[in-house]
Amino acid sequence: MGGTVTGLVDRYGRVHRDLRISLTDRCSLRCTYCMPEDGVPWLAKDNILTTDELERLARVAASLGVTEVRLTGGEPLLRRDVVDVVRRMAAIEGEEGPLEVSLTTNGLRLPELAGPLREAGLARMNISIDTLRPERFLRLTRRDRLDDVLAGIRAAIDEGFAPVKLNAVAMRGENDDELADLLAYAVSIGAELRFIEQMPLDAGHIWSRVRMVEAEEILAALRERFTLTPIGDRGAAPAERWLVDGGPATVGVIASVTRPFCGACDRVRITADGQFRTCLFARTEDDLLAPLRSGAGDDALAEIMRRAISGKLAGHGIDDPGFLQPDRPMSAIGG
Repeated sequence: MGGTVTGLVDRYGRVHRDLRISLTDRCSLRCTYCMPEDGVPWLAKDNILTTDELERLARVAASLGVTEVRLTGGEPLLRRDVVDVVRRMAAIEGEEGPLEVSLTTNGLRLPELAGPLREAGLARMNISIDTLRPERFLRLTRRDRLDDVLAGIRAAIDEGFAPVKLNAVAMRGENDDELADLLAYAVSIGAELRFIEQMPLDAGHIWSRVRMVEAEEILAALRERFTLTPIGDRGAAPAERWLVDGGPATVGVIASVTRPFCGACDRVRITADGQFRTCLFARTEDDLLAPLRSGAGDDALAEIMRRAISGKLAGHGIDDPGFLQPDRPMSAIGG
């Protein structure tokens, strides 16, 4: 099964090497742009992929050319066996050697888990932080946990993860007056900040293009305090990057809405309940869970992935008049 001929190549010639796997739809925060405060319809426990199933699907994907696995959620560190999941993923051989395993987290459990995760083979991590102000953090996340997130970031740095990447969603009227402060903080601790345009993936479907803070606005706010120098071609990476005040510090902007990077996209996703998604904004999914549990062989699972990729659209279509948000929110899809 391996190689680019039989691998995950779509009709536009995009080769998919980056697999995002959601470990859970549950989260310890309730960020306003992602989840409602309560009444969240959680996935049934019996439908969540087991660790053996996660490992098997990752092995099949690796045989199809995947070289990186990013573990997401919800909040992936809520999964009790997350360290074991990382260890198993890091032991899988891909086309270019062992899979590179990374993780996106809210950071709350990193003081206790950063060391074990690094020992298990975690290569990189992204930590979400949208504000440095306690009262604002409470309003945005509905939890008074800013100090815990900051402690998690320190723990990741102390354990030698480099670079630690920080994710911040820019929101009008919420934190758009704090963008330069967030960058100054990241530079001061040696982390790389990634600003993200708010995407239509909220549970309440109240996202508005008009209210969204666009990439140009983000950059304009940063340039009031910093000199930004563009860093060349980003390839398949989602973030455009700039040197900050000549470097070595950098900052990135992920502008999925105003500067889509669909033409170079190399990412696919598996949800916590075993659904294969070709795009974060896809409105269709291909079921891997039922075949997996009914005895399907690796070849059959690989064929489901290949068939799904063959139908991947050219782009997410957010700017199209007929665009519809995915039925699932980000917490259920996996970032």
